[in-house]
Amino acid sequence: MTVKELAAALDLEVLTGNINLDRQVGSGYTSDLLSDVIANIGDDAVWITIQRHVNILGVAKLKEVSAIIIPRNLALEEAFLVKAREEGIAVLKGSPSAFELSALIYNELKRGRGVA
Repeated sequence: MTVKELAAALDLEVLTGNINLDRQVGSGYTSDLLSDVIANIGDDAVWITIQRHVNILGVAKLKEVSAIIIPRNLALEEAFLVKAREEGIAVLKGSPSAFELSALIYNELKRGRGVA
């Protein structure tokens, strides 16, 4: 499943245009602690976080995350989105909580793999 397909399936708003929407999504990780994400996020993962400062972009770039997903439709500053575009990082947001997004993404990926 691609970032674009996941965004469509979960009705997520893409905030950074068409940047890296073709990246594969193989897993997800939910954490607001940057050191935890650096140590534990998997390959091809989307990162669900309420953090909205530019430091998360550095972590996302370092770990080559497929996308950052912001829950609860939290607002992001335009400067953050400009930097995300410059760094080639897809940023999405949606109305569900981080907990709900985690479950929805898990179920969507499971369904995409043909697992009941």
